Amino acid sequence: MAASRPIWKGQLRLSLVSINVEMFPAHKSGATTAFNQIHKPSGKRIHYQKVVEGIGPVEAKDIRKGYQYDKGEYVLLEDEELDAVKLETKKTLDLVQFVDETEIPLLYYDSPYFVAPADDLAEDAFRVVRDALRKSKKVGLGQLALRGKEYLVAIKPCGKGMLLETLHYEAEIKKADSFFSDIPAKSADDDLLEVATALIDKKTDRFDPKIFKDHYQAALRELIQRKLKSKGRKIEVEDDKPARQTGNVIDLMAALKKSLDSGARTPAKKAAARKAPARKAAKKAPARKKAS
Repeated sequence: MAASRPIWKGQLRLSLVSINVEMFPAHKSGATTAFNQIHKPSGKRIHYQKVVEGIGPVEAKDIRKGYQYDKGEYVLLEDEELDAVKLETKKTLDLVQFVDETEIPLLYYDSPYFVAPADDLAEDAFRVVRDALRKSKKVGLGQLALRGKEYLVAIKPCGKGMLLETLHYEAEIKKADSFFSDIPAKSADDDLLEVATALIDKKTDRFDPKIFKDHYQAALRELIQRKLKSKGRKIEVEDDKPARQTGNVIDLMAALKKSLDSGARTPAKKAAARKAPARKAAKKAPARKKAS
């Protein structure tokens, strides 16, 4: 049913209805350029070893997980003991609450995963829950134990399947007060706000991720190709142009109006403008002769 191996198999449960499902990562792991650390004199890759102070490198079979309960004092836990921690959420994702998607602040969202029925028998029930979420415009909340941690998760329709997103717990979120406390509590000037809103309206379009490219990754790949062609010789790189300096005091209204009048458009609108066929100039009608 899916090209990759599931990272979790279990049951999606809504009250007395249980559905066998599988979960897959929604992100590609190899989409960015990865580097290894290399020992320059030999050209060989650097590997890391687990070492104990005063002893040196140790074997994996001698390593255990430990919790520091006092400085330098640890309680050791065996893998079997950790696996024996009984959590129903290891095998069951119970949808215990439903909320409007807009009720969940964006900073709570963490990682997305695709959820699909595990077999043909699960498809009917899966379809019912998926379409019920879509019709009600709700997001299901539950908890899921995965990779040594119990996650708070939200699940919603996604095409023919569903999308599960892990959420941060409230205790994991930093309070904004300490970052925003120095910002004066006053509203923007009405005239400035009107021009800024008009500028936002002008640059508003539908979200299309295809028009945004990772320029840094493209530049890295180009640099790597140049390095290969130069057979490893150092490439002279031009210094970055210094950032344009601006004074602290600017005419904000003038800057906003200039931006609004500049004809700047969103990338999507620019692409659409490039694709639009040029209109042919209309032929002028022949001038009528005046009656003599």
